[in-house]
Amino acid sequence: MDGQPRRDEEKQAVTLEEKQGMILVDTSVWVDFFRGVKSPRCEILHRLIEDEEDIAITEIIFTEILQGIKNEGDFRRIKAHLIGFPIFRPKGIETYLKAAQIYRACRKKGKTVRKTVDCIIAAVCIEHNLTLLHNDRDFTLISTCTQLKCFNV
Repeated sequence: MDGQPRRDEEKQAVTLEEKQGMILVDTSVWVDFFRGVKSPRCEILHRLIEDEEDIAITEIIFTEILQGIKNEGDFRRIKAHLIGFPIFRPKGIETYLKAAQIYRACRKKGKTVRKTVDCIIAAVCIEHNLTLLHNDRDFTLISTCTQLKCFNV
């Protein structure tokens, strides 16, 4: 490849100006954000928070973020911060079926998703028409094979 995005990658990527509706922020961005990492994704998250945009997480993302925090004070502070955002849940067995279909769609195109949890998060995004802000190559791959909408960063 010449470094240019392929057509199927372009159609699922949106910019901050193009976004519509709720934005789901993945663990990969939150962890960097709370660590004070300077990155385009963290800058977008900071801007979204400042502008009081509609930001959400999933139950799994909530768990992933909190399980890695060693300091009790940080744990309480970050938990209180995250609880303020809408938390999307899987819709039941349908979500897990959708996650399996996502994995299979990627495999059919010769691409392997490394983590099942990413297929579940992608399924929740698709079911609720959420745009995903992430820093995880699995989601980029999934967006080329499915209806997952991701930020173009």
